[in-house]
Amino acid sequence: MSKSNEGTLGPVRTWALAAGGMVGGGIYIALGVVIEVAAQWAWLSFALAGVAAVITSWSYARLTNRFHAVGGAFDFLEEINRDGWAGSLSWLLILGYMLTISVYAFAFGNYLAHFFGGGAIVIRMLAVAIMAAMIGLNLAGAGKLTTVEVIIVSGNLMMLLVLGGVGLARWAPPQLSSGIDIQPLPTAMLGAAAIFVSYEGFQLLTYEYGEMKEPRNWFLPVLVSATAFVVVVYVAVTLGATMISGASTMVEQKDVALAVAAEDALGRTGLIAMTIAAAFATTAAINSTLFSTAKLAGRVADDEELPAWFAHRNDNGIPDRSVIAVGVIAGALTILGSLSSLVEAASLVFVVTFTVVNLIAADKFEEHAWLPWAGALLSIAIGLTLAGRLIVTQPFTLAVLVVLGVVIIFLRPVLLRRVATA
Repeated sequence: MSKSNEGTLGPVRTWALAAGGMVGGGIYIALGVVIEVAAQWAWLSFALAGVAAVITSWSYARLTNRFHAVGGAFDFLEEINRDGWAGSLSWLLILGYMLTISVYAFAFGNYLAHFFGGGAIVIRMLAVAIMAAMIGLNLAGAGKLTTVEVIIVSGNLMMLLVLGGVGLARWAPPQLSSGIDIQPLPTAMLGAAAIFVSYEGFQLLTYEYGEMKEPRNWFLPVLVSATAFVVVVYVAVTLGATMISGASTMVEQKDVALAVAAEDALGRTGLIAMTIAAAFATTAAINSTLFSTAKLAGRVADDEELPAWFAHRNDNGIPDRSVIAVGVIAGALTILGSLSSLVEAASLVFVVTFTVVNLIAADKFEEHAWLPWAGALLSIAIGLTLAGRLIVTQPFTLAVLVVLGVVIIFLRPVLLRRVATA
């Protein structure tokens, strides 16, 4: 809990960091994935997932203001006296963030390797290198460089808006399914489920609530408007990039879809600009997510819901062991996992989190209760759709997630009784 409103983080920086936390990695790696699933309805997939995200950002902001919480969903559950659930969800969230970091590292490696002509080994070497660099940066106490991140976010958004604008100016709806099978409307929900992780980044700003100056006055409109803006960007880029290069190219080159579209639109200059934007955006996303996840792990350990080992802080006040553990596991996932399995596994984790937060908000706020109820129901629908898709396409990934969920819920209390938690 944080009772201080004397921080230095204001509404403009918070808005930029919230937008950057979502756009920083999601669109770069998810565009080809969603087109492969939903074809001409890919834009609607981003819109559907975006509606759930906008509603959930409202719930997060309202609950954070009410409880002065700096632990996000973990604190919300503790505030309603669901400590056991809080511990379980925090473990699940940390897993989700590690999966997300691995997706961002994968994107970083892919875009740079594509530019320099490297193969699969180079991609993973670059991903591991950026993970090692971000671990070192965080341990040195420089993990939250807000001014640098705001600059990166601004450049990133500008590049994406230019690409989307160029594509929309060439308005050509047949390109949305060019070279691939036309899909029925319901596949939009499948696409939304597959790329849900693209919208998780706004949550990270709730962990910075204690660093904000008088956030009660502005946090809700800032967080909601940033999330809504990202929805618009995603839809515009999905339509624009696909109209430039065609759906089949976006699917065939899904690991670097935006770089291909930028080169088709603007030549070598576009490729260079998009590669730079992707490299900086994914680096910032890795850095901020690693920092916030380690901070969350330290917060959870302080409340004895993680082993005390994770609460250790170095001379810079950084939960160093949490940084190392999260970074190393995320790096290993980048090496061992496939793109689609990482994206969809992380998406399922955040669907669960969004649902829980909306249900808490619906219970706590009688006025406008219909809004979080709608967010919860939409999140549940997306989650069930994703689970059904995983049963068919990636049963092993789903089985691993189910086993981890069972371990977290039922064996976590046993583990905590056997290790030091204070």
